[in-house]
Amino acid sequence: MQEKLLNLQEAALNEIKDTSSIEVVESLRVKYLGKKGEITSILKEMGKLSAEERPVIGQVANKVREAIEENISSKKEELKSIEKQKQLAEEVIDVTMPAKPALVGKKHPISQIIDEVSEIFMGMGFSIAQGPEVETVANNFDALNAPKDHPSRDMSDTFYINSELLLRTQTSPVQVRTMKNQEPPIKIVSPGRCFRFDSPDATHSPMFHQIEGLVVGKDITMAQLKGTLNMFVKKLFGEETKTKFRPHNFPFTEPSAEVDVTCFKCNGAGCPMCKGEGWIEILGAGMVHPNVLRNCGIDPEVYSGFAFGMGVDRITMLKYEIDDIRLLFENDMRFLNQF
Repeated sequence: MQEKLLNLQEAALNEIKDTSSIEVVESLRVKYLGKKGEITSILKEMGKLSAEERPVIGQVANKVREAIEENISSKKEELKSIEKQKQLAEEVIDVTMPAKPALVGKKHPISQIIDEVSEIFMGMGFSIAQGPEVETVANNFDALNAPKDHPSRDMSDTFYINSELLLRTQTSPVQVRTMKNQEPPIKIVSPGRCFRFDSPDATHSPMFHQIEGLVVGKDITMAQLKGTLNMFVKKLFGEETKTKFRPHNFPFTEPSAEVDVTCFKCNGAGCPMCKGEGWIEILGAGMVHPNVLRNCGIDPEVYSGFAFGMGVDRITMLKYEIDDIRLLFENDMRFLNQF
């Protein structure tokens, strides 16, 4: 049996030496050292040996097992090293080659318009004001003179969190917060996101952007509002742009107006963009309603003011001739990289 074990060792070491695959080495380990391996098979015959022979054969079997294990381990390390060297040779990096160009992000078209509009108004002495997107019903509706039966208060139009909190439907609550916490004179614009219960389509989105402006002080007039907006549209759309004020009704301003500008594509001649009218509506405006001033702790007998608001998404679509608002929110880089 001793000779049988030594012959087995010699055969195993020769097979291990000649192999060139880690998988084959592993199969040899199972063949010789596994539970059903050849050494186990030989040792099963030890029951036939005498009591004196068993310890001797046991020692020989252990030495054979250790020799095979050491050779298998050594061969695996050798093959791993060879494989690594081969991989390094195949995957060598040429450090002299130019690097791949880094993809640099750019501002979203809506952010570009917000920045452009904000800079225009800051150039006229306005400051930027911010407020929370989760607002109180009091700031979003009550303080702004919106009656209890106003359609915008309906559950079908507004995202209510509870009876007192909602996702703001406009950035006007920023004006309310400013008037409650700051003494006149006040001159601010408030850009930000707003939310309304609209089903997404080419012209509507449940989340959109607004920029609203507010001026409060002594002897503020409609003429100053018109002068401010005339200056704004010339800076944004070009010096030849004209404005047209149409009477309208907003609960928070009196008098109120919708403001149109001459179509910046056809210069008022009429085209598909302006539906042949030569004018495009861009914002709403008016003199701050005395009730709004009063609700915010400002005496309307002493102070007056004007306010205006525009949809940034609409202006972005008009300026860049985008026909579907959903394109602005789908994060398709093929579309966004055009701007």
